[in-house]
Amino acid sequence: MAAALDLARRLARGEVLVLDGGMGTELQAHGVPMDDDAWCGVANLEDADAVQAAHEAFVRAGAEVVIANTFAAGRLALGPAGLGDRIEEANRRAVEAARRAIDRAATRPVAVAGSMSSLMAGGSTAGSDEDPAVLLDAYREQATALAAAGVDLIALEMLQSPRHRPAVQAAAETGLPVWLGVSAGHAAGGRMPNWSGDGDFEDGLVALLELPVDLVAVMHTNVEDVDAALEVVRAHWAGPVATYPHSGVFHPPVWEFGNLSPDQLAEASRRWIAAGVGAVGGCCGTGPEHIRRLRDEVARRAPAAV
Repeated sequence: MAAALDLARRLARGEVLVLDGGMGTELQAHGVPMDDDAWCGVANLEDADAVQAAHEAFVRAGAEVVIANTFAAGRLALGPAGLGDRIEEANRRAVEAARRAIDRAATRPVAVAGSMSSLMAGGSTAGSDEDPAVLLDAYREQATALAAAGVDLIALEMLQSPRHRPAVQAAAETGLPVWLGVSAGHAAGGRMPNWSGDGDFEDGLVALLELPVDLVAVMHTNVEDVDAALEVVRAHWAGPVATYPHSGVFHPPVWEFGNLSPDQLAEASRRWIAAGVGAVGGCCGTGPEHIRRLRDEVARRAPAAV
């Protein structure tokens, strides 16, 4: 818990944390096959060296928090891929790869977050058709595995709907800090949909915030939609906020990279930091070069945050 407490203290002091970039897309960019059912989750079992190398690249670029490659390592992703009997192993090996990367590449403390997400096979969202009790059991299984593997916190990614409350509940039951990542679509007609377009972003956020979390991140959201999403978050949440946008489009099981440059991400992040955002990073389609530029941006304005 020491690493998580240090992060919380730094956020409370007004410091800005540098997060990592998109793990799944970084693996894809280096030729790791993406599974039709479990996307990047299979890499933990079949190419742990590549997972470690991706983490190392982000750590060397300046990431102070790395998110383990467990976004698609829950039962509802690995099960359809025929790997339902290796849930604990997939999550443990993902965390081990992150720790090895830190040992090899870090020159400062780096925390490890364990990811649990809504993304399932084919780009659908967990909970679309599943019974809430089934979802809760699946999330509890993964949360327990991540906690046993020694993560410093749980990062919930791409949650969008009241259906995803079981993920928050399972994460909170570990006793670890919980970072809630919510994903917004493009606002039109005065309302903002969630990223999947099957619900209202604000309604989903409000329902998820009925359970305890420690930080809210606007993540897996187009850069141009982050500002509006932050306004919605700030209307309902007074605690620490992060931004973690993506660049590109998902065509399962591969990501089509966008054209967001490191300088463009840094410019947008400068605006978000000025508005009080406490942690910046990137999701799918952002690589080490984006994180390096964010590190430089944060370092440039660090004296003003003390």
